[in-house]
Amino acid sequence: MSHTPTPSEDASHAEIVAALTSRWPEHRVAPSLGRIAALTELLGDPQRAYPVVHVTGTNGKGSTAAMIEGLLRATGLRTGRFSSPHVTSVTERIVINGEPVSEARFDELFREIAPYVDLVDTQQIDGVSMTFFEIVTAMAYAAFADAPVDVAVIEVGLGGTWDATNVADGDVAVITPIDLDHTHLLGSSITEIATEKAGIIKPGALAVLAGQSAEAAQVLLERAAEVGALVQREGIEFGVLDRVPAVGGQLLRLNGAEGPVDEVFLPLYGAHQAANAAQALAAAEAFLGMKALAPDLVREGFAGVTVPGRMEVVRRSPTVVLDAAHNPHGARAAAAAVTEAFAFTPLIGVIAAMGDKDVRGMLEVWSEVMQQIVVTQVASTSRGMPADELGELAAGLFGAERVTVARRLDDALETAVTLAEADGVGAAGVLVTGSVVLVGEARTLLVRQQAADDAVAAAAQDTADPDDDWVDDETEVADLDDDTPVDEDLVDADLTGVAVEGETLTPEPDDDPFADDDPFADDPEDPSRYEEWDADQQDPGSTGPGEGAGR
Repeated sequence: MSHTPTPSEDASHAEIVAALTSRWPEHRVAPSLGRIAALTELLGDPQRAYPVVHVTGTNGKGSTAAMIEGLLRATGLRTGRFSSPHVTSVTERIVINGEPVSEARFDELFREIAPYVDLVDTQQIDGVSMTFFEIVTAMAYAAFADAPVDVAVIEVGLGGTWDATNVADGDVAVITPIDLDHTHLLGSSITEIATEKAGIIKPGALAVLAGQSAEAAQVLLERAAEVGALVQREGIEFGVLDRVPAVGGQLLRLNGAEGPVDEVFLPLYGAHQAANAAQALAAAEAFLGMKALAPDLVREGFAGVTVPGRMEVVRRSPTVVLDAAHNPHGARAAAAAVTEAFAFTPLIGVIAAMGDKDVRGMLEVWSEVMQQIVVTQVASTSRGMPADELGELAAGLFGAERVTVARRLDDALETAVTLAEADGVGAAGVLVTGSVVLVGEARTLLVRQQAADDAVAAAAQDTADPDDDWVDDETEVADLDDDTPVDEDLVDADLTGVAVEGETLTPEPDDDPFADDDPFADDPEDPSRYEEWDADQQDPGSTGPGEGAGR
């Protein structure tokens, strides 16, 4: 691969992100730690300046990492968290003490390491310049050393052994459930995938293992024995003792280091998130030397957890939920969660997927719980399966009468909402799922529209009598507020899980920044109102960061 030019000193945030995403993306594989090791050595190995909790797995690692960080922060520790992919803005990947770094700090970090990136690029280690993921990983490690943090919670991008994050040695290795995904990169069997992920278990570490299939468990336990790592296992040393669905999440009873912890409210839905919480508690207590956290700190740590794009409600009347499940294992967990937490009648799906995923397997899951689906395609990457192809596949499983094809996401959302509203019986809902890229694009549309609606409501309330005790400041949509910064220019929108599946070009703001983003607005029969939006949404032609590869 040829040397990639470095942005100029006065480059904007958008130009820096564009330069990063023009590099070898996450969905391509360059299985070597040579480049990232060369870079971190030049930087003074910042990843060795603090202890690390390292998290991998097929699904749930992002949510589990967020919970671990929340628990450790509740104890008073200054935390860093590195995650991938991001949903809306690349700055989401680097979090210090619960807050994503600003665009200005992100750009500063890049400029600080850019000369060293150039040095590694000139070496062309294994014939490849530094990849997008390798550079952002190094930026995170440097940011945490500069902060400084007391502990860093590091989410693997893809696999484990050859992932760029693995230049760090985790004091605690956390492995969430392992299933088939990225089989063209990690191997076609559970054993092969587990072997790759087991690479984060380092000598003398403590391994916290979620419940696994027999094949995966054997690989992980053998690795732990080989390197002398102590093991904590779900269902034996830790687990969920009880859980009850509650408004806005669920109430848990967890098995902690010194016994049960009761009445833990988790503001996330589904049995899978309860299991993630149990593992997060075990990991946090393992990091603290197997000392139990005080119950009040446990409750505090979990109460503040937010995970955008995971069973996230972004609209009401009808309710629209986003979930980034992008493989059959994730779809099964999401299907159980949406059924338990919402019981929508009917449930309308909006689905798009990457072409390299097990799309049929996902559709088979959703055909059991969705009454109708609207299939669409992502606008930000050519890796997405075309809507017509996805529609044909869906029709074979759902039946043609239950499938609608809408090539544009805004049209798909409007169609789904119309179908939900037309039923007139029960509590209808819409679930947007199938890809983190899709969720990122939908969130850009829907959360901005919600913000616009909130602003209108707030303006109207300001005109009311300020002494009117009947005015309720905490409206139903208050829970939907989003503090996540939005990259107004080029944002790479995946691919978390969940790894970045591509990059997204968001519309340029104009006098009415919400007008072209509102799929629910009345269309004044003027097709030109979409021309600018269409132009901005075209695939830029470069391959953006992809779902979990090329680390």
